Amino acid sequence: MKSPQKHVFTFDRNGPIGRQYGRRKTEKRTRASFRSLCSWKRRLHISLSPAGNLKLFECLALARRILMTWQTVTRPGKDPMTNRLKLVTWNINSVRLRMPIVEQLIDEVAPDVICLQETKCPDANFPENAFRKAGYEHIAINGQKGYHGVATVSKLPLSNVEKRDFCNVGDSRHVAVDVPFNGSSLRLHNFYVPAGGDEPNRDINPKFGHKLDFMAEMQDWLQGAETARPAILVGDLNVAPYEQDVWSHKQLLKVVSHTPVETELFENVRETGGWLDAMRQFTPMEEKLYTWWSYRAKDWSKADKGRRLDHIWVSEPLAPHVKGTSVLRAARGWEKPSDHAPVIAEFSV
Repeated sequence: MKSPQKHVFTFDRNGPIGRQYGRRKTEKRTRASFRSLCSWKRRLHISLSPAGNLKLFECLALARRILMTWQTVTRPGKDPMTNRLKLVTWNINSVRLRMPIVEQLIDEVAPDVICLQETKCPDANFPENAFRKAGYEHIAINGQKGYHGVATVSKLPLSNVEKRDFCNVGDSRHVAVDVPFNGSSLRLHNFYVPAGGDEPNRDINPKFGHKLDFMAEMQDWLQGAETARPAILVGDLNVAPYEQDVWSHKQLLKVVSHTPVETELFENVRETGGWLDAMRQFTPMEEKLYTWWSYRAKDWSKADKGRRLDHIWVSEPLAPHVKGTSVLRAARGWEKPSDHAPVIAEFSV
């Protein structure tokens, strides 16, 4: 059996790699994941040589970023990353405010594509430079000042960017792109569905009516040709459809996000388009599954009064290629967190 190729890196903070990637503020979070990084180092058969006063744990963090980029771009004999795809969707609740934890996500998960919702900034103020420095050169944004906003950032080329204005109200709640996969491409929709206000009655709460109209337009559009090809729909869809998607089905039946009128329409959107709920393919229906925990709880983890508001759907042609999904619950406890946790999906041929 042929021995695996070993890659040797010498890191110098003042050298070209140090200047390109920077030391950044990796020490706290790298120490926390030191053991997993060491395991990662063994799996990839790399040798690290610290230079100057650059510490080993800094070497590991920098090596991880460089090798992830190397793997996705220079695999001999293969199209760049068309056979595998790791995707994250995350309601970040202000991308500029929470850029440090976005960088933490990148260091720990190393996704190929990141779909963000509630970016809360106009396109001109989106932190493109920070993403490009982290290796995400391809960016599609649909933002607005102070509210809403979605963005898809990628290590892979993006094409056919589309931004649909649902209900013709001028909100930035959708962006779609084509992403290379399996020698061709897949369609990736990134959504931020309206929350719907507090009162589940469209006659007295226009926000709730807007949410229902938004989902009805999704149902009309996201079917037929839109789902006949490999496609993914992700985002904060602001509906927890099943009993085990909320901490108490009985207590939340009259709470916006879990009312029968919302959950029935939500399922109609999914079923009409032939979409598969990828998360529930890997977490049985009888198990609780949350992606959101309110800021109001003093101890959100102990109370664990969560809801599954963030979703990953796939079209039928792509369904065989979904290899796993997970919720990065720990991110809800990071410094200055979003009230949502990232959801991860992995695809392969």
